[in-house]
Amino acid sequence: MKKKIAVIGSGFSGLSAAAYAAKEGHEVHLFEKNSSIGGRARNFTTDNGYTFDMGPSWYWMPDIIESFFNDFGKKATDFYTLVPLNPQFEMVFSDGTMNIPHNYEEMRELFEKTEHGAGKRLDAFMNDAQYKYEVGMQDFVNKPCHSWFEFVSPKIAKSAMKLNLLTNFQRFVRKYFTHPKLIVLMEFPVIFLGAAPKDIPALYSLMNYGGYKLGTWYPMGGFSKIIDAMKNIAEEQGTRFYVNADVEKININQKTASSLTVNQEQIDFDVIIASSDYHHTETQLLPEEFRNYDESYWEKRVFAPSCLIYYLGFKEKIPNLKHHTLFFENDLELHTNEIYKDKKWPTKPLFYACCPSKTDPNVAPENCENVFLLMPVAPGIEDSEEIRERYFMEMILRLEKHTGATDLLLKIDYKKSYCVKDFKEDYNAYQGNAYGLANTLSQTAVLKPSLRNKKVKNLFYTGQLTVPGPGVPPSIISGKIAATEAIKN
Repeated sequence: MKKKIAVIGSGFSGLSAAAYAAKEGHEVHLFEKNSSIGGRARNFTTDNGYTFDMGPSWYWMPDIIESFFNDFGKKATDFYTLVPLNPQFEMVFSDGTMNIPHNYEEMRELFEKTEHGAGKRLDAFMNDAQYKYEVGMQDFVNKPCHSWFEFVSPKIAKSAMKLNLLTNFQRFVRKYFTHPKLIVLMEFPVIFLGAAPKDIPALYSLMNYGGYKLGTWYPMGGFSKIIDAMKNIAEEQGTRFYVNADVEKININQKTASSLTVNQEQIDFDVIIASSDYHHTETQLLPEEFRNYDESYWEKRVFAPSCLIYYLGFKEKIPNLKHHTLFFENDLELHTNEIYKDKKWPTKPLFYACCPSKTDPNVAPENCENVFLLMPVAPGIEDSEEIRERYFMEMILRLEKHTGATDLLLKIDYKKSYCVKDFKEDYNAYQGNAYGLANTLSQTAVLKPSLRNKKVKNLFYTGQLTVPGPGVPPSIISGKIAATEAIKN
């Protein structure tokens, strides 16, 4: 039976849910509160010729993204050109730099050169991580997680010990490597899963495989090309898009989500999929008696970081800067403690610089540079222009020191900051988080916020605050799961 389905929000999970639901012949309407599609993966173009991706910039797990396109008889290359980055990225330490090569054999040599025997141990680590990747990304992340019984199968039972669900990531990495630089290199990807390495299950070594072994890529034109491609596919299936469409209320009639109030207009639907922030959906769009969780529940959750971001245009090229550069001159554990435990602005911050104009000439005017600076910070902290500028100055000085560039402040052609307040304003993000809910052991699978409303039979949730978790590939998967469950309803 054909259903009329509403999707709230046009991030990766919303686009994915809309495309899969429409593919099955349902009438799908997608509502986006902002003026452009894409959620955190929106982009913007300045009057003087710079194009900035606003959010994601690491193209990892290319096979998972590819599988979305394959489900619709397409390939990613039908929509954009993917280029491998070599080096994948550069890490800046207090006593030098480390370039991570695209070629695995060269990476193995780098490990061996850094620590005797580490090349062979990298092979063992990656073999283990590959197993977790193949089992985790095939058998675990595609579950709707209504019950633990979904995970009762001979294959999963056989895999349980090898997946290291009860071992923390920090301890796991140290089984293989002792050199501080290699430890930081292997631990840093999980920062964006929303917790310190000591609080993340060792299962997530799968990220090291999905990134380092499968490579770091760049879609020419920027990450918004993926958004454009997914929107194109959803439209081909029949999805109708509405921008500047602020959903103000989910109307309930006899425990059924009967309609949405959008820009003060009431529109009837058979099914509603909320890709909007889960906390916002529950506390602002739903009557209290129909919410899955109360405020105390959210206060006890562990959230992924927010970010201080600067979008910068420079009117000349910056020497010695790679596409991706991680500034890790300071202590990783100190910074992560100040995000997750102390919840304050960092005393000795780490940060990341992305310079896509090193790869893509179309994102900046000729002989200019497009730079994106990002510093992970605790969600919910005080956010002011004065604080932002203080950290901006520190990042610029460290960028100058690393590259040998001089007077970068005088060469700025465009400058825009983005932080906690902006994440709240643009995405209704709980406490201004940037990456969703942390993938800690106590917030994994069935222990995440439910994909299904337990009191309203035709209301579903998707995105970074429910299964399978934060990140671009998991969000795409989340949309597929939500659409599948909604259609079955």
